[in-house]
Amino acid sequence: MKKAIILLMGCLAAISTRGQQHAGYPVTPVPFTSVKVTDNFWGERLRASREVTIPLAFRKCEETGRYKNFEMAANPGPGNEVTGYSFDDTDVYKTIEGASYLLQSYPDEKLKRYIDSVLVIVAAAQEPDGYLYTVRTMNPGHPHEWAGVRRWEKEEDLSHEFYNLGHMVEGAIAHYQATGRRNFLDIATRYADCVCRAIGEGPGQLTIVPGHQIAEMALAKLYLLTGEKKYLDLARFFVDKRGYTSRRDAYSQAHAPVLEQDEAVGHAVRAAYMYSGVADVAALTGEQAYIDAIDRIWDNVVTKKLYITGGIGATGSGEAFGKEYELPNMSAYCETCAAIGNVYWNYRLFLLHGDAKYYDVLERTLYNGLLSGVSLDGDGFFYPNPLESIGQHQRQAWFGCACCPSNVCRFIPSMPGYIYAVKEKDIYVNLFVSNEATLDVAGKRVDVKQATNYPWDGEIRVEVSPRAAATFGVKIRIPGWARDEVVPGDLYRYADDKRLAYRVTVNGQAVEGTPEQGYITVTRRWKRGDVVEVHLDMEPRVVRANPRVEADRGRVAVERGPVVYCAEWPDNHFSVSGVLLNREPRFEAAYRPDLLKGVVTLATDAQALRFDERGRLCPEEVSLTLIPYYAWAHRGPGEMAVWLPADVAATRPSMPPTLASRSTLTASHRGSALTAVNDRLVPGAPGDRSAPYYHWWPKKDTTEWLVYEFPDPARVSSSTVYWFDDGPWGGCRVPAAWKIYYRDAAGGWVPVSDASGYPLLKDAPCRVTFDPVTTPALKLEVRLPAGHASGLFEWEVK
Repeated sequence: MKKAIILLMGCLAAISTRGQQHAGYPVTPVPFTSVKVTDNFWGERLRASREVTIPLAFRKCEETGRYKNFEMAANPGPGNEVTGYSFDDTDVYKTIEGASYLLQSYPDEKLKRYIDSVLVIVAAAQEPDGYLYTVRTMNPGHPHEWAGVRRWEKEEDLSHEFYNLGHMVEGAIAHYQATGRRNFLDIATRYADCVCRAIGEGPGQLTIVPGHQIAEMALAKLYLLTGEKKYLDLARFFVDKRGYTSRRDAYSQAHAPVLEQDEAVGHAVRAAYMYSGVADVAALTGEQAYIDAIDRIWDNVVTKKLYITGGIGATGSGEAFGKEYELPNMSAYCETCAAIGNVYWNYRLFLLHGDAKYYDVLERTLYNGLLSGVSLDGDGFFYPNPLESIGQHQRQAWFGCACCPSNVCRFIPSMPGYIYAVKEKDIYVNLFVSNEATLDVAGKRVDVKQATNYPWDGEIRVEVSPRAAATFGVKIRIPGWARDEVVPGDLYRYADDKRLAYRVTVNGQAVEGTPEQGYITVTRRWKRGDVVEVHLDMEPRVVRANPRVEADRGRVAVERGPVVYCAEWPDNHFSVSGVLLNREPRFEAAYRPDLLKGVVTLATDAQALRFDERGRLCPEEVSLTLIPYYAWAHRGPGEMAVWLPADVAATRPSMPPTLASRSTLTASHRGSALTAVNDRLVPGAPGDRSAPYYHWWPKKDTTEWLVYEFPDPARVSSSTVYWFDDGPWGGCRVPAAWKIYYRDAAGGWVPVSDASGYPLLKDAPCRVTFDPVTTPALKLEVRLPAGHASGLFEWEVK
């Protein structure tokens, strides 16, 4: 058991299997089980995960029928109703994985027994040859519509059979580490063996690759744990055959063979998982070509496709990377799962190269784009993480597609494993978190104790205590933000004239030298109680994006240390969208222990711009307050923005109320973004998807409606609609027809008379005029097209 943990948590350190030496990652991780977090900031998040998030996820697995699926699979029959998604099984596996991580740090016999009871249900659903896929097994005659008639036939499309395998294996390995029991590991190994027999280039085998990647990472881990080379061979097969099978599209990163790819494209989560799996295969096989490929793709992301929050995936259409420099804010997708995948990928690149630039991206993602995905109390989750909102975004307790909540369950408890790493006689201090750890450095035990109030200040104290005096190196990461680099490349730059200082001392003596690969290295003979002190100036910084990022032109973002800030409505009495920063803003930082579980806020002078009812621009001197981006959306719906106007041309002055904005709006289908219909925001140009929109998806070929109830009867004579059409890939199109009705004195709906016509245009306002009528309400009736839904950005009434 102990050997298995060392092999696995050493994560691809050199091992010997069947007499053949395999390369591993040059840098070795420190198991999170060797690190005890004592930190206020991260301790609170680990507590929330243990006490709230994971119990919530287990409860939701019960309430939403996840467990019932396994029970029906154990008793298959035509009466079993197949519902949900083809990957719902993974929510169970991921939650067990996160709970298992917690068990290693916080032993809990009751939790162990609960997990064992769930695994009894899971084991009963497994078919005799190891196949475990409940949405087929429960009703073989009528499986899930995404599953196909036969095993694997829709794997490259939507069946997710290999995706289920990947999460099963990762959860099973974590459970084995935590408990030493094989009850979950045996289930996962049997399914992996089933896939190994079915997939390959041998007689009777199928040459297919995962539709949704993650099996590559999981199989590499299973190889390390078991020493069975067939698992590594299958992981490599999945990497090598992508781009050569029947599916060859960018969405699934199959547009070209992996070794020929140089741009991040398609579904962002699948991509990040694939790049991580390629790194694992590269480390285990020693193939430089794999490393070259993911290095090229990483350069593409950090120089052209990375959000300042560390989020990836610009568009909701395909949950995908956009074009180069396409980084919209309000419509940013930035899925929480993609942020987690970005951490996995950058972590592996660090293990390959030992360069701090990967941790600069990892840390940015961790403190911003990832943490925003879970509420401070651990009971609410974002699926997308936009960088601007007018109130249409709120965390939810769960989702029908619950990949993000269950992914948070497994990631947060694993965070301590990212703090340190070791290479031969060097210790890497990568994250600044109060903790106590015991590390293995060239066969010698070294106790390390870190104390800090990071990310709120830059004072870090690291006590280094080898069990016996020894010579080795301690490598302190000097973050990119402290070296005047937002991220590697020119996608973002600091736009102020500040030069932050940093210093490192050992037992009070200054350490001279400049960082190499982002690290200050102190090599000496260490003895118990030696102390390294690190000081990083931590001041608010103003950031501008590359001018090719259209969404951020004329705007700036503000960050302090690793934390990106935003302006949110509860802290500001004016419209956030109408603010204009001073040309050279100065900020005051203040720690607020009473706010959002303790945060540093920033305040600066600014102007709030608005138009009065006569159309005059009215500036107002205001004090603008900013909070950490990860903490937004905890105080109700309203405006939020990360990128704030610093140039007049980028401002969006608040508008006076219109008849539509003052009306009560109802709809035939209650969607989360109904407020978009009368928010006075319209697309700025053809193809612009940054403005909020409302849609009737998943309804198709039906008649739907919206109704404005006016505050008082009003005289109206025209109506303009801006239709939302996300073709060719999305599900919404311009409607088949539309019509305007008014409510008469009897309360009935009457078509407006002498209508000028109802245009059906994409990317253009569709305006109808009609005979003036005084009415208390107006109705927009929409006939959806066959095979598609419809949606709209705005419905104006005059």
